[in-house]
Amino acid sequence: MGFLLRVAVNIVAILLAAQIVPGIHVEGALAAVAAGLLLGVVNAVVRPVLLVLTLPITLVTLGLFLLVLNGICLWLVAAVVKGFTVAGFWPAVLGAIVVSIVSWVVTVIVSDSGKVVIITRHR
Repeated sequence: MGFLLRVAVNIVAILLAAQIVPGIHVEGALAAVAAGLLLGVVNAVVRPVLLVLTLPITLVTLGLFLLVLNGICLWLVAAVVKGFTVAGFWPAVLGAIVVSIVSWVVTVIVSDSGKVVIITRHR
């Protein structure tokens, strides 16, 4: 259930990034679904390997290199999925920022199991 939720969030985030960021284009719902699914797989399999390989540069840049790494992952997905295009490095980084923000907001509201999280303050 958690992976499917992440894929759905990725689809929405990619569509939003295509609306906001010049240089990112999605041609149809099928391309968005394929890109969201592949981005979920890339984030689960490829990104951890890249995180380990780029750990020294990530530490030197105080974590800012993670934005570049996320952009590279989005660019990789665009290279594979027909109908999803990213025009260059900066659109990839800006698109990755949009995808990260959307994912963060949804993670704050919804748990991995799909349940809405309500935060209350105890007195």
